Amino acid sequence: MPGIRLIVGLGNPGLEYEDTRHNAGFWWVERIAAARKAMFNAEKKFHGLTTRAHLDGHETWLLKPQTFMNRSGQAVGALAGFYKITPEEILVVHDELDLAPGDARLKKGGGHGGHNGLKDIIAHLGTPDFWRLRIGIGHPGDKNQVADYVLHPARREEQELIESAVDKSLPLLPQILAGDFPAAMLKLHTKAAK
Repeated sequence: MPGIRLIVGLGNPGLEYEDTRHNAGFWWVERIAAARKAMFNAEKKFHGLTTRAHLDGHETWLLKPQTFMNRSGQAVGALAGFYKITPEEILVVHDELDLAPGDARLKKGGGHGGHNGLKDIIAHLGTPDFWRLRIGIGHPGDKNQVADYVLHPARREEQELIESAVDKSLPLLPQILAGDFPAAMLKLHTKAAK
């Protein structure tokens, strides 16, 4: 199985969105970049902030689209196309309404579940067959409140749980990069069940 050459963190640009639930993907890639002292640079042709990092022996791109969530595919498609990165070599890290705060799940393919960032990436790549790391943010309980919910910061106790999901998924990076997804999933999903 091919390893991951591009990790995309989904979120919205700008200070007003920085701490909102929808930006969980940004937080994840920012943590990786900070740990490796990698600096993000604005790349106009990729519609985002990018950095190339040597992660556990792998040359990997990190991308934070700056197009706003519903146009994330523009950035992903541009970078993947330029560097000939296949959908199977892409990991998209995003907030997930259908998982409780504190949960994280890894999967390949599937639908977009109403997530506008995923919807646009699927449209630009022409396939849903990329990897996703889903960071649970919980659901407001009413679908009419979803837009407002994802664009607001989590309550303190929820935020701590979301951060703990980020913490417990970050150590899986070596397996994810090497393409050892069964081992990464076993580790993540077994821990999450405890």
